[in-house]
Order: sequence, then C-alpha cells, then structure tokens
Amino acid sequence: MVVSTLRIDTLSRIMEEMEKEKYHIIGNHSAYKKCHWTHEALTEGRYCYKGKFYGIESHRCVQMTPTAAWCWFRCIHCWRLEPEDIGLEWDETKLPITDDPEYIAEKSIEEHKRAVSGYLGRKGVDPNMAKEAMKPAHVAISLTGEPTLYDRLGELIHEYHKRGLTTFLVTSGVRPDVLASLEEEPTQLFVSIQAPNERKHKLINRPIVANSWNLFLKTLEILPSFSSPTVIRMTMIKGFNMSEEDAKDFAKLIEIAMPTYIEVKAYMHVGPSTLRLSRDAMPRHSEVREFAKLMEKYTGYKIISEHVPSRIVLLSKLDKPIQIGNAWSDKWNWATKDTEDDIHGEYAEAELGSGNNQC
Repeated sequence: MVVSTLRIDTLSRIMEEMEKEKYHIIGNHSAYKKCHWTHEALTEGRYCYKGKFYGIESHRCVQMTPTAAWCWFRCIHCWRLEPEDIGLEWDETKLPITDDPEYIAEKSIEEHKRAVSGYLGRKGVDPNMAKEAMKPAHVAISLTGEPTLYDRLGELIHEYHKRGLTTFLVTSGVRPDVLASLEEEPTQLFVSIQAPNERKHKLINRPIVANSWNLFLKTLEILPSFSSPTVIRMTMIKGFNMSEEDAKDFAKLIEIAMPTYIEVKAYMHVGPSTLRLSRDAMPRHSEVREFAKLMEKYTGYKIISEHVPSRIVLLSKLDKPIQIGNAWSDKWNWATKDTEDDIHGEYAEAELGSGNNQC
C-alpha cells in the first residue's frame, strides 16, 4: 500500500460525504452503490438498457468504482463529488493510497451481496431472482471518478474475470497509456464523450490537467486495436452539444475511433450536477432519438435499438448487438419495442428534482 501526503481528515471527510449519498466505501479509494435497476429487476422484473442492448442481468450487476473521488475532469454534468461541493481541496489527479485489486474485487462483490440480501424473502420478489442476485455475474467499473487513475486496473479486471464475472469499463479516455497497457481487456470498453471539439471540451469537461483533449484523441486512435467490443457513449446536454454542427463534429471523432457501438444517452439532472445545470439541460427521449438520427446520417451507423425509460439509443454497423449476459428472452430483447414512457423509468426522480445517480 502506497500513501501520499493527503491529510487523513480530508480523505475521511470525502468518504463521509459519499456515505451520505449511499455509497458503500471499500478500502481507501473504491466504492460500490446499488443501482436503481438492481432494485427494479428484483421488484418489477425490469432490466436496464445494458440488459436490453447486451443481455446484462441488472440484479446480478455490481456497480463499482476504484476511484471514488478522483478524476482529471470536473464535468458540468457529472454527479461526482468535486472539491467545491464540500469546500475542500485535494489532489484529484492521483490516488493517495493504492489498495490491492484482489481486496477491491472481493469487497465489491461482498457489498453487492449485502445490498441485495434484503430482497431474500421479501414480499413480491421472485425468490429465484433474489437467489440469483446473490451470485453476481457482471461488474460495471464506472459509477463515479475515472477508473484509469487506478494503477492496477488491468489486475482488477483480471480478478473479476477469474471469478467468472464479465466487465464493462467506462472511461473518459484521458489515460491512453493505461488503456494501451492493460494486462487484461474488459469484456467491453466504453469511452464517454460529451464534447464534439476542443472548445466545448474545455467548457463541458473542465479539465484540470494540460493536453487533455490530445490525450482523449489518442484514446480514440487506439480504440480500434482492442479485441473486445468498444462503445462511444455520448452524453447529450440540451443547449450544449445537440446541434447539427455538433453531430458533424462528433462524426469526425467516430471516424477515428471506429467503435462497435455508439450509445446516445440523455444527461440526468441529479447530484451535484444540479448546482451547475438547470433541469432544462436534460433532454427528453424524443430529443435524444432525433439527435441519434443525425448521428446515423453523418456516421453511417444505424439505429438498432433504444431503451425509452433510460433515454438512450444504440447505433452500430452490426445488424444486432453481441449478447454478453442472459437477460434476453423470446419476449424481451434488443429488438423489443418499448411500451414504457421516459418519465416513469430511470429519469423519474430526476424529473421530480430528487434523483440519485444511476449506472
């Protein structure tokens, strides 16, 4: 374990604030949080967009981060705890302490089991699904912070894989060096994009390190070298990145990255992002779909699926997505037309102004 000069009381205060937001703190810098869709899967039998697009079973999905409060961006739309949110300053560019990947993997799985154990025997919950939830099958390495700031990320991915779990890694793409040198690739790699060009990158992502745009472009350049499926995840913020010119600029980035998929998803007005953006910045699904049609026009990728409750549209050059988990059935899969609206799903609490972050 390596320790820097970060004051212990500052680190403790960061973790205390995160615990108030229902994060389960793991060791010195990691965290788990039960996803909205884990609850929905167990109580209503509804899966998230990762279930619809890729077959991920929401009740068996561990939502975690190895870098709870560290990132090279201070994005205006992010729900991450940032220094100004609690009146403290800390070095967000590197972890002060490095925990062992085996410990993080074990504890995150343990925290998931603890979080879902309350559904065992609960009225209205399918007992078989509750038992399945106690045997997680997938890990979403995302949640908050920038996971590539954890030096032993490849080892962490390996720890999950050797336990039989699949992994989705979500990154902002500022550490191409880390991605290029991973000891083990994730099952699927996601790169988050909000800015179509360098000017908007500075406005939306608010980087705290120099040369971040060029580092991000380098990540896009190496993306085609991955053997795992890759995803460009676009977060759409109304009034910031949804014009036709933005679509044209995004298309240039897609041409560099050549991802397997493009996900076009609405910003969610939750957490500290509500201090920086108004609720009007949160687009409706119909607006996300219209922007996805622009991306279809300028990239050659085709819309192949959507998940209205999550305000997200999936594009690909594949005819259908690659199945990773076992959530699909004859009655519900990537091709099923949604009958739900976009108000009473994932965005319900955000519309009411009391939302918490989702995976």
